[in-house]
Amino acid sequence: MALNGLFCAGVPLRNYSLTHSLTVHSRSHTAEKPFKCHECDKAFRHSGHLVLHMRVHTGNKPYKCSMCDKRFRTSGNLQSHRRHVHSNRRPYDCPYCGNRFKSSHHLKHHVYTHTGAKPYSCRHCSDCFARLDQLKSHLLKSHDEGTWFTCHICQKKFSYGGILKKHLLHHEDVKPYVCSECPMSLFTDCEL
Repeated sequence: MALNGLFCAGVPLRNYSLTHSLTVHSRSHTAEKPFKCHECDKAFRHSGHLVLHMRVHTGNKPYKCSMCDKRFRTSGNLQSHRRHVHSNRRPYDCPYCGNRFKSSHHLKHHVYTHTGAKPYSCRHCSDCFARLDQLKSHLLKSHDEGTWFTCHICQKKFSYGGILKKHLLHHEDVKPYVCSECPMSLFTDCEL
């Protein structure tokens, strides 16, 4: 059933073939989030987003890497893992020095070393930082804002849980990142 004659922001909605599609689309213009998580306070516009969110609570990680058996909540996270961990492909070139990077994100932050850009500014003082993790660390150290993640073995503190997780690998002597060209194993993907 075509919905000819209906408009959204002046654009005809010819592509909306079902009433359901129009209903879902209309939520993008309102604060309506009818799909509520029964475990926490989060709510979603789309039922599929709630399904993905519920995996946080259930621990369900249906997507498994065939190279290292690590599991992921979404196929996108699995693809990102394969690209960053199991591939030596570095398609992003620095226009200043020619260094190559696995992601545009890493290239962007590298370019700041050439340009001196510091896009992350502290809301409490005039300090600025090239990376978000530097700002977060500054907020913790200088303004007591945020939560530290503390290593239970050596008591070292980290501004991100992910950094603590990588740090713990050193205590456990686990090197999950294997070079695809030789048998060398490393603690982090950045060392590849």
